[in-house]
Amino acid sequence: MKIITLLRLILPLCALSAGLAAAAQPTISQLYFDTRASFHQEWAGGQYYSQFTGDHFNLNIRGTLTDKLDFRIRQRLNKKVFDERNMFNATDFLYIRWQATPKLAFTVGKNAVMIGGYEFDAVPIDVYYYSNFCNNLYQGFSFGIAGEYEFLPGQNLIFQFCNSPLSLGFQNLYAYNLEWTGHFTSWWNTLWSVNFVQDEYHRTINYIALGNRLIFGPLAVDLEWMNRAGAGQKRFFSDFTLISKIIWTVGKWNLCAKAGYDSNDANNVDALGRALDLAVAPGTRNIYAGCGVEFFPLPNRDRLRLHAVWFKSSTIGVDNFDIGITWRLDVIKK
Repeated sequence: MKIITLLRLILPLCALSAGLAAAAQPTISQLYFDTRASFHQEWAGGQYYSQFTGDHFNLNIRGTLTDKLDFRIRQRLNKKVFDERNMFNATDFLYIRWQATPKLAFTVGKNAVMIGGYEFDAVPIDVYYYSNFCNNLYQGFSFGIAGEYEFLPGQNLIFQFCNSPLSLGFQNLYAYNLEWTGHFTSWWNTLWSVNFVQDEYHRTINYIALGNRLIFGPLAVDLEWMNRAGAGQKRFFSDFTLISKIIWTVGKWNLCAKAGYDSNDANNVDALGRALDLAVAPGTRNIYAGCGVEFFPLPNRDRLRLHAVWFKSSTIGVDNFDIGITWRLDVIKK
């Protein structure tokens, strides 16, 4: 009888323990592959060149460890995996996020560097051409820690301490980033940041990035400005980038256009003649622009996209024309 009584006490406890253990098991809520391929064509100086290219092939995983811990992984399967300076070269995301309170969260691991602006923030597979600044950063994703606080509904402040985007990997170089994601009105969204970034010469450069997205029904307009200032720079507004993008959604179609201007004064060098800005070289005057169409044949726009895009940069002087396809395969979706 004592054994039966003991079992009656133990078995419910075991069941409760098993239930808690099951609840604490990691859960994958999303696992999918996405890829983009193009037929790329170029015209320059009367010469024509073309090739079929594979632009992106990614493995994406999202999930939870507990009700307050979630994780994200994105691995680029077509990118060089190992670099002696950066063994996580092909990994964009590899982080755990802790939702400490309804308004406060902390992230640790590899994440996007919190630099403002919608071009920099966009998913790479959705971007057909970039500004000089985005093209020339050594790494747009790096290991670090971040704290995020929602001070008003839809208004978030994020402070991030991470490896520098101007380092080639792990070089004792850091970035200190403060980003605000929010809105002024229902149609004016913001992605603003102030950044202090160390470069390979252990100098610090300051970014002020102001990304603005204006939404008027089916029309979305991005207006962005970034100023860059290195120590010893003679004029504050002498190194900057301007970007404007328009997307007009008409049924299953997107009509798109984007233009930008990268500028850096030739005098923005230090006493040894080294560039104060390692992403946009001194003397740069680059205008880039393009336009195109996107078509989404399926009801779920994430599944399949066809595109035709023309773009050109004044510093390279090549007319580019891409015709391509982007598609996604969901393995797990909850």
